Amino acid sequence: MDIILVVLGLLCCILGLLGSFLPALPGPPISWIGLLLLYLTTFVENNYWVLGITLVLTIIISVLDYVIPSKGAQKFGGTKYGVWGTNIGLIIGLFFPPIGFIIGLFVGAFIGELIYNFDDKKGALKAATGAFIGFLVSTFMKFMVCLSFLILFLFVAIKNYF
Repeated sequence: MDIILVVLGLLCCILGLLGSFLPALPGPPISWIGLLLLYLTTFVENNYWVLGITLVLTIIISVLDYVIPSKGAQKFGGTKYGVWGTNIGLIIGLFFPPIGFIIGLFVGAFIGELIYNFDDKKGALKAATGAFIGFLVSTFMKFMVCLSFLILFLFVAIKNYF
């Protein structure tokens, strides 16, 4: 049973790493489940501190994943209309994989800013660029967390199994 849990945990960590780029897969939560599966084995001693800290980190990163693109739009001069456009565009873009979410958040922020002030196309483009940069930051952050979970998984598995 332990081998099955380790293999499933490793697959979850790898899938979570892929999920840090793919919007349909919640990368950090899947990676965390991989860590949990490893700690459910009999050869790895339960460490509630590691599981608790990584769970809190997973929750924070998952929330920030939705907040950062909107804040990026705001940071580049976007208004509430641009922020709402970013969020709506991101959600609509999820239905058009693989790059719909990127285009959706950019176009959503742009359209939202144009609704607010149709004459300021340059400002709308700037806000949409901010939303895109926020998305890139969020994706990089998720990737780094998932990569660290995979490294932690491998370290704990190798240390305790061999």
